[in-house]
Amino acid sequence: MHFALSDDQVMFQETARRFFADAGGTAVARRVMAGDREAAVRLWRQMGELGFMAIAVPTAYGGAGEGTLSLVPVLEEAGRVLAPGPLPETVGFAVPLLVRAGTPQQRERYLPGIASGQAAWTLALDEPGREAFAGEVGLSAVATGDGWRLTGEKHLVVHAEMATRLVVLARTHPGADGEGTALFLVDPRADGVTLAEERALDQTRPLWHVRFDGVAVADADRLGPDGAGWALVRTGYETLAAAVVAASVGGMERCVELSAEHAKTRVQFGQPIGRFQAIKHRIVDMQVDLESARSLSYYAAWALDEDAPDRAVAVSNAKAFVSEAYVRVAQANVQTHGGMGFTWDADPHLYVKRAKAWAPYAGSVGDHLERVAAAEGW
Repeated sequence: MHFALSDDQVMFQETARRFFADAGGTAVARRVMAGDREAAVRLWRQMGELGFMAIAVPTAYGGAGEGTLSLVPVLEEAGRVLAPGPLPETVGFAVPLLVRAGTPQQRERYLPGIASGQAAWTLALDEPGREAFAGEVGLSAVATGDGWRLTGEKHLVVHAEMATRLVVLARTHPGADGEGTALFLVDPRADGVTLAEERALDQTRPLWHVRFDGVAVADADRLGPDGAGWALVRTGYETLAAAVVAASVGGMERCVELSAEHAKTRVQFGQPIGRFQAIKHRIVDMQVDLESARSLSYYAAWALDEDAPDRAVAVSNAKAFVSEAYVRVAQANVQTHGGMGFTWDADPHLYVKRAKAWAPYAGSVGDHLERVAAAEGW
């Protein structure tokens, strides 16, 4: 079986690459690092105008009606330039869950805005001192006459400053792990929501601590039935992990290119360093990691689209491998560049930070290997 992008998908990838290059490449991410948060918003709106967020949105809501595999090209290209914005969270988590579990009213209300780039969604799942991937939830949702009141806190919320909705996992009833939970769609500007920026390793994707002080949420903004919150999050983690893997592949590809370009132009002892065997071997190892990661990414996306019996194993295998491979490749890129690879003005360190920040995101290596073992009956 041959897994590769179709001609249309390759053409779309080329369009996305030109767009991100014209937008400035990593310059946009650097502007966000410097405090220009509007740079991420402007890029997001431009991406929306080109239909990047509409790919997997059903045609009835202004989208292209494509699947996860068709998202891979834009995710790879966004990953190549470390594009700021909650793209994996929006297209890899929120859209699939709205399509799968949203009411007709929710889909009608939210999906057109996502497709057009007017809306950006992010996830409020992690809590201080608790393990989100294990279903540990402390934030409470108390039923009222016409809805719910949310009280508690979340942290490590990506791009909360530009989000139009937060997907919040809350506890509605006592229970072990993820039992007795529900998902809520919360406006981050609602009364009782307080945002405080946290220190982030990857400064191109700002992180926020979000506090909920009796935040009123209508029952119409509960996604899925009460009690099904953790089950929906587990499903969402699968599609989110596949999106993160695809974006990581783009970052890995750029690291290989940067190393190869530097090896051709950096001269030592009267010749380009690319002629030295140690440099050649390092770049070849990087390329092997890249091609392995890309194959796993394509298969995981295909398995999700086809609802294959091994979809969970395919996604977890891809995420476990890529979480480590991206770090290896990004660090090797720094080594190829030598001392300049550590400098602020050079890009290699940005990819190391993204790789390390994404390694535990949507499940660590250990989390996903445990899922593979459980699925295989080990």
